[in-house]
Amino acid sequence: MSGPFLGVDGGGSGTRFVLVGGDGVVLAEAAGPTTYTPTGGTALVRDVLAAGVAEVCAAAGTRPREVAHAFLGLPGYGESPDGTAPLDDVVVEVLGHDRCAADNDMVCGWAGSLAGADGVNVIAGTGSMAYGRRGDRGARVGGWGEVFGDEGSGYAVAVAGLRLFSRMADGREPAGPLLDVVRDHLDLRHDLDLVGLVHERWGADRGRVAALAPLVGRAARAGDTAARRVLQDAGGALAELVATARERLGHDPDEVVPVSWSGGLLADDVVRAALLEGLRGRGGRYEPRPPALPPVLGAALHAAALAGTPLDDAALARLRTSSTAPPERGHP
Repeated sequence: MSGPFLGVDGGGSGTRFVLVGGDGVVLAEAAGPTTYTPTGGTALVRDVLAAGVAEVCAAAGTRPREVAHAFLGLPGYGESPDGTAPLDDVVVEVLGHDRCAADNDMVCGWAGSLAGADGVNVIAGTGSMAYGRRGDRGARVGGWGEVFGDEGSGYAVAVAGLRLFSRMADGREPAGPLLDVVRDHLDLRHDLDLVGLVHERWGADRGRVAALAPLVGRAARAGDTAARRVLQDAGGALAELVATARERLGHDPDEVVPVSWSGGLLADDVVRAALLEGLRGRGGRYEPRPPALPPVLGAALHAAALAGTPLDDAALARLRTSSTAPPERGHP
């Protein structure tokens, strides 16, 4: 079939939908809330997918059953022994056919950033992980969740920033620009109001906490050296993910491995520079590549490949220029 191909990129902060023609033209786009299953379970995923698929198909003047093939990247997919089959069933139910596949949203990041080519993509959004491909072989590193993993993620940076804020407010750490950045952004009358805001009003919501990560970058640009160290530490943690994925894929030390990135945190120059510096210090050769496509277009590109009708070079070039979507999410 020559399309349309449906791509869905789920994430901890939101879900994006796109329909792409076989010629690489973006036919329609839509957005919805998170499909993160620990937040609302399979019922939440069904509702978000049903609404988003209906919206994007209506905008393109088509129906779900006319989609040639679909790929849906869903956060948490494959991470629960009892959760994968129900998600697969939901996808088929929403589309009304089985010309589809679902996997973890890490695949969207890889397929988009490297345009489906071999290499390693590192994701630093709400969570973090690296995913690489070498032929038919794939390797995932990280993505263990915020309780005991997700090093270098937007959530981890935000928590480190809030911890730094608390230390500055107490006087355990020299005061820096981060103090006023957080106070002004959250409109805090008293520093301890932060406790009630995060725990009571937000319920320590993962996405809302992670969305504070840009404040650390703002403070670093204002000269806060402690905030800058938080970002540099995040970049170093992400470099470890990439280097480990390279090892698991079996690359020789002298092989040049393409590496790209996705997720809002890596839009920060300090984090990205620390990532690349960390790779240089770990041995092995890498070819850094700015993301070719945003993850949601990577999902559509992967759908076409799974259908056995991959986009040709002309269609891929058109795809790179036909969407107004940013290459990376605007926040973690």
